[in-house]
Amino acid sequence: MTESNKNKNAWAWVPSLYFTEGLPYIIIITVSVIMYKKLGISNADIGLYTSWLYLPWVIKPLWSPFVDLKSTKRNWFLAMQLVIAIAFLIVGLTIPTNNFFVVSLSFFWIAAFASATNDIASDGYYLISLSEKKQSFFLGVRSTFYRLAMITGQGLIVILAGFLEEHYGNNQKAWSYTMIITAVFMITLTLLNLFTTPKVETLTKATEEKALAFFDVFKTFFQKKQIGIALAFILVYRLGESQLLKMASPFLLDQTDTGGLALSTTEVGVIYGTFGIIALVIGGILGGIAISVNGLKKWMLPMALAMNLPNLLYVLLSFWKPSSTLFVTVTVIVEQFGYGFGFAAYLMFLIYVAEGVSKTSHYAIATGFMALGVMLPGMISGFIQEAIGYTGFFVWVAIAAIPGIILTRYIKYPATYGKKDKD
Repeated sequence: MTESNKNKNAWAWVPSLYFTEGLPYIIIITVSVIMYKKLGISNADIGLYTSWLYLPWVIKPLWSPFVDLKSTKRNWFLAMQLVIAIAFLIVGLTIPTNNFFVVSLSFFWIAAFASATNDIASDGYYLISLSEKKQSFFLGVRSTFYRLAMITGQGLIVILAGFLEEHYGNNQKAWSYTMIITAVFMITLTLLNLFTTPKVETLTKATEEKALAFFDVFKTFFQKKQIGIALAFILVYRLGESQLLKMASPFLLDQTDTGGLALSTTEVGVIYGTFGIIALVIGGILGGIAISVNGLKKWMLPMALAMNLPNLLYVLLSFWKPSSTLFVTVTVIVEQFGYGFGFAAYLMFLIYVAEGVSKTSHYAIATGFMALGVMLPGMISGFIQEAIGYTGFFVWVAIAAIPGIILTRYIKYPATYGKKDKD
């Protein structure tokens, strides 16, 4: 490592690196749902196949050692960002073809593995390129630009697609151009990272000792006290929310005769991608502040309720089907704020589970289980919705939250965990 390059030009590369980390994730996981809905894919297929795209984030701890042991993290994330851009380009080019669904899913799958690997390399690069003090200072910066990427993807890119739909009167052409433009944007970001990120690593050879240590990481993780109940909680805490996540956009986009609200792509982009994301960020910030003041114990149950109770508003939306977008916007704002606020407790518990030796690796494993808890329910969400309709589905979403709420009483952690020490 060239120590002289530590902390070098951090303001130049931290924002762009974390923007580039957030954008592919939101395109693959969220924007793909809207795209496939507008291209005529059924809710069952959308829920099943786009949920499989979570798998790379579930299993990324399995290949994370290779990112450490082979080449440099900078080489890894630059290569992966280029792969993502190429994958998005091919998705865009194949949308007008007859077998676009299978082909585009295949390249979204490639992009998902590349994006998960990009996350590993980018986070690792952040840790070795900045001193501990600088890492703390730039935590807010990296988080802000990751969220800005979400706004760009779920907001601006969806709004662009909606504009092109109206302009061309052809959804296939609109989404083809949208994905091509997204690919060009990704290439631009990759070039920006190429020129702004300093070289802080030297190539090293993998050792047998490091490989053995990797297996010890998994062994010590599953030997933690009460790991069974902790993993059960991690898997079911978002059982309801993870299903809502997949079907919320199809519900807003579906025609009224099939139970939807018949909103346009542009309206969904504005509501979810701007107002929703802003509410999510505010909720997350306030959740973190609340825990830092009072500790995790006081807020665990209230935050679990905050995440799940607003989902009942979707029951009302599906029953009344208001013609105005005002109530829809308010519902999304309340639900996303509650999600952000409730997610703070979940993340803090993940950090607690990872405490001890190999904290970084254990956190990666814990977040893998978190992704699994989103992937599996999402896979069946479309089938459930098609079987019982939107109103019945949203009632089920509310019921599915109960196991996670109950488990908040049984997981063990220090009452003051997360509370900021007084100076």
